[in-house]
Amino acid sequence: MTMEMKDSGSVVLTAYHPHSPARIPGMEQSFVQDIPPSHSPTSRKSLSRCRRINRMLSNESVPPAFSRSNSQASMDSTSMEDFWCEVESIKESREDGSEEAMLLEFKPADEGELEAEWLQDVGLSTLISGAEEEDGQALLSTLTRTQAAAVQKRYNTYTQTLRKKNKHTVRDVRDIFGTSDSSPTFETVPVSPVSSNGIQLPGQKPVWKSVSSKSCLDCRTDKGSPSITEELSYDVSFSESITVLPKTQEWPKNQRFKKEDSALPKFIVRKSRFGLTEVGDLSPEDMKKIRYLSLIELTAFYDALGVELKRNRLERVRGRENGLFGVPLTVLLENDQKKVPGTKVPLIFQKLLLKLEETGLETEGILRVPGSASRVKNLHQELEAKFYEDTFDWDQVRNNDAAGLLKMFIRELPSPLFTVEYLPAFIMLVEKISKIKLQLQALHLLIMLMPEANRNTAKAFLQFLKKVVANEGKNKMNLWNVSMIVAPNLFIYKGKRANQQEMQAAATTAHIVRLLIRYQDILWTVPSFLISQVRKMNEAAMNNSKRQLMFDKGVRKLLRRKTMERERPERPESDIPEGVIRVYAPLHSKVSMAIQLNSQTKAKDILARFHCENSHGSSQNMRGHIQSLHEIGGNIGQHCLDPDAFMLDVYRANPQAEWVIKPKAS
Repeated sequence: MTMEMKDSGSVVLTAYHPHSPARIPGMEQSFVQDIPPSHSPTSRKSLSRCRRINRMLSNESVPPAFSRSNSQASMDSTSMEDFWCEVESIKESREDGSEEAMLLEFKPADEGELEAEWLQDVGLSTLISGAEEEDGQALLSTLTRTQAAAVQKRYNTYTQTLRKKNKHTVRDVRDIFGTSDSSPTFETVPVSPVSSNGIQLPGQKPVWKSVSSKSCLDCRTDKGSPSITEELSYDVSFSESITVLPKTQEWPKNQRFKKEDSALPKFIVRKSRFGLTEVGDLSPEDMKKIRYLSLIELTAFYDALGVELKRNRLERVRGRENGLFGVPLTVLLENDQKKVPGTKVPLIFQKLLLKLEETGLETEGILRVPGSASRVKNLHQELEAKFYEDTFDWDQVRNNDAAGLLKMFIRELPSPLFTVEYLPAFIMLVEKISKIKLQLQALHLLIMLMPEANRNTAKAFLQFLKKVVANEGKNKMNLWNVSMIVAPNLFIYKGKRANQQEMQAAATTAHIVRLLIRYQDILWTVPSFLISQVRKMNEAAMNNSKRQLMFDKGVRKLLRRKTMERERPERPESDIPEGVIRVYAPLHSKVSMAIQLNSQTKAKDILARFHCENSHGSSQNMRGHIQSLHEIGGNIGQHCLDPDAFMLDVYRANPQAEWVIKPKAS
């Protein structure tokens, strides 16, 4: 159930992003035969251009330098016509002056600088500065074998480069990791052996408990799906699961992506005893550590597959500081949060999605069929002037115009939604990795790497696209159609005309969007092995802090004096029996309750008990809110628990935690 493709040469993706307050979206020219000529003055030119590009794509006389591209041989010419019509319409809107484009400038990478930036980005700046920082030590203590090897490889390259340049004395890697030979290794976290394809090896204990079909994420296709369903395991790091390096091989020249939705395999992620955790279920502090670990794991994963993890080094780009379009997501959210505290997705983006969900999901050709360029231009200007004053009339907005505004918002972001630094990594996961399961694992880690503002906005967008595909029967937009239209708006390339490199990446980017839409429920779930590493990291940091306190003479003297002055001992915390937790519910009339846990107690059982006890006297503040059980403190910052989590397992993993029932963060 995998998709196999030919290996290809290196593809370097250069992002090309627009930025202009007076920009209007291009008119999509796909299926222009359905649009009257009076509404599409450039339709003949665009259609001819699209067909010419598709003929180039299918031309058998393409130079040999491009003959090994996955994407070039991935689709027949007609299946990519929508993609190229969308690309052409975007470029035409720039050429006629209605959109100005800002070229993102990339810094040349000096020798050793990439490794230094990588070490900083994974939270190991201490290896560069030489400072003894607890966070860096705690992170190093949690690494698996493959993760440790990835860190060591980058650090060795960094130190060797500095020695060549004779900039300054560099700490020897052996001084940092406490090894005596010339090939130092980390002390790593042990992992359970698994086969390279995730199938349980003989003699192993089962990874998953026996659970019902409702206790899993099930990313299936709706019709004509493959008969075999494959499980994804989150218990072991992805890089540790690759026990055999894939052999370099030539994929058949005729190998193509299959555009039918049913061609994608079915994956399920069964819930472990700890349940599943979404990105919004963890505290910002712990999600920051998830990002560190995800970059280390992604690097180790690519190393294990023999793929180079490429990153762009972008010069800082300044966008507008106010307004709606062309404003950096972080700035836009700061402005929006003054109006609506707690906002995680830009208000204008939310409103455009809501407008389309309410009235546009059944519109035939939604996202593909263009609206009126003049209307969209006027709506753009009117929104900039009236949106925050709540005087804009949304009833006047037609569905196709709203879709044009939505795509324009994404294109006008000063930095791409999926971050310019890792756009090459998105491309490489398809160009260099043949199996969809491995592509999905790489994509999963890239999603974990995204900044919070980008990830939340992307999630809202993909949820909308999933609804569009679900209404295919009426809007005639299947998964592949939607992916082709959306891809050029997310991955826009440098240059005034389509070149061979762009053509090679066309089907690749559409396939990436297809994976993002189809498997989004999986992609926004935090792998449990990363959460386990965060727990270990927090525990190591706490232990380091305790040791530091014990060496502080002043603190020890104070503790001795306080002990002597104490008239009677305080009640020890151990008075609470083993397996009993005290749960607090500030919004209930009964604010706390002691709960005896057993091996079958789930989080939802505790919620049900509180609901029963407080059914007649619930606080007014609680009504209308969905309550969740939260694990707070100990070796985790804050963790909203899955209702199916077995509480005794969670308690044993974090016995020092507090347990609080409160509304889940939206």
